Amino acid sequence: MTANIDINDVKHHLDTKGLTCPEPVMLLHTAVRDADVGDVIRVEATDPSTQRDIPKFCQFLGHPLLASAHEDELYIYYIRKG
Repeated sequence: MTANIDINDVKHHLDTKGLTCPEPVMLLHTAVRDADVGDVIRVEATDPSTQRDIPKFCQFLGHPLLASAHEDELYIYYIRKG
């Protein structure tokens, strides 16, 4: 899933590189809780399980996953707080 994300729309950056399940999702949960409705959160991760966990998190809690990308060993997600 890809979309054009304006860098100015990103209000929060979450670096979870080097962390493994369940830490990236736990930190994302905290970031979403601290964000305002409509804010975009950029998540960077190295754990391949985030490919499954972050979309499920977004779907379950109703936060749109705007885009995701995989570059080498880096997984990037853009989530809008619903």
